[in-house]
Amino acid sequence: MWTIAQLPEESSRPLNPRQAAVPRPGRHRRPMTAPKTQKDKASKRKRVALTVLTVVVLLGILATAGYFIKQLIDSKYFFCTRSVRFIPIEKACDGKDDCAGGEDEVTCLSNFTVNTTFPVRLTSGQHVLQVYSPGSGWRSVCSDDWTTQHTQTACTQLGYTYKPSSTGVPVDTLMSFLKTGPFTAVRPGTETTPTHQATIDRSVCRSGSVISLSCSDCGLVGSQDRIVGGTDAFIQDWPWQVSLQQGGQHTCGGSLVSPRWVVTAAHCFTGSKKELSRWRVVSGRTYMSTLGGSYVDRIIVNGEYNHARNDYDIALMRLSSPITVGETRKPTCLPPKAFGLEDGASMVVTGWGYLEENGNVSPSLQKGNIPLISQSVCSSPTIYGSMITQRMLCAGFMEGKVDACQGDSGGPLVHFTSSRWNLVGVVSWGVGCARERRPGVYSNVEEMLNWIYTVIEKNP
Repeated sequence: MWTIAQLPEESSRPLNPRQAAVPRPGRHRRPMTAPKTQKDKASKRKRVALTVLTVVVLLGILATAGYFIKQLIDSKYFFCTRSVRFIPIEKACDGKDDCAGGEDEVTCLSNFTVNTTFPVRLTSGQHVLQVYSPGSGWRSVCSDDWTTQHTQTACTQLGYTYKPSSTGVPVDTLMSFLKTGPFTAVRPGTETTPTHQATIDRSVCRSGSVISLSCSDCGLVGSQDRIVGGTDAFIQDWPWQVSLQQGGQHTCGGSLVSPRWVVTAAHCFTGSKKELSRWRVVSGRTYMSTLGGSYVDRIIVNGEYNHARNDYDIALMRLSSPITVGETRKPTCLPPKAFGLEDGASMVVTGWGYLEENGNVSPSLQKGNIPLISQSVCSSPTIYGSMITQRMLCAGFMEGKVDACQGDSGGPLVHFTSSRWNLVGVVSWGVGCARERRPGVYSNVEEMLNWIYTVIEKNP
């Protein structure tokens, strides 16, 4: 029998009721934030960039301050590493051991006097190779049996060598004092023997010619002054010019004659300028800079240098490592013996020296074109008289106009011939700058070639 079940009343309660949330102490609802706009992001980037820039600037200021403080300390004191103390710079290289172990007397300039004859040289404008022996004197080398290896050996003896080459010069085209000899020639099988030891005397050259050498690319520049009365110059045209700096200050000029050697003046190292670590050689710059530069491991002054008379005013500096030869750094040529320069020959002097007497150092390299003045004129009583020695030459104008000045000392006086620039003189001394009848006086490089070649050979 069917029955009808009674349905329950409809309920309003949910099938799965949730418990009511009870607020708990310390729990808060996280507020909603609006998304960042592009303006906000840009502002944040600016703040970060500003912070970074500020840090970089501060670090730069600290580094610069540290550099100048170090330069100031180095200019006044020598640091003894073993005893960890400073001594006044005047006590370094004074002949007394002021540091433990005498380290303040180790890295100092030295003096060297030549009492021998360097046995190989080039002579005349034709660059004729000659060798020397005590018994026979100087003899021109014949082309007989000469080889490419002989060329390499001879040029190596003469210092800076780069793609050396040799040619034969007919004897009858030589200068008169060379035409009649004496002559010598290499023996077969002596290609690597020092040239002066590889030869045997000859009355005449069988080949009818002598050897002319070209040992390097010295003195070659591309296209072609402050010096008082000079004009602006570019280092690319005078790439051998260097600045010698002590304690970050330009002190003298100098000339590269090989990737590692600089010719300068002996008087640049008087007083408290004898400690090597204070010196830097800055090369390849048109505008004066005190940053960078090459370290120096030798300063050798001519042992016959006379400070009172300015005689034998020449010195050599050896760089700790060779410079890289390029457009702005390249050696000038040492001249041959008997170069044969005539009175009035055109010269060029370069440097960063004073623009006027008692003036200021020039910020950019300067050059001055000046003529050579004969020895007889310069040593006349109305000019310099007996002050001029055989180791000096004069260049400039009797009326003044153009002259080297303070700060140019040690720099180059060069002459252009046979497509090369040759180092004829080194800025040495003068009375004032560009004064009438007081031309510049230069160390005569040709007269001191023997000293230069000997020093370079003994300090490889």
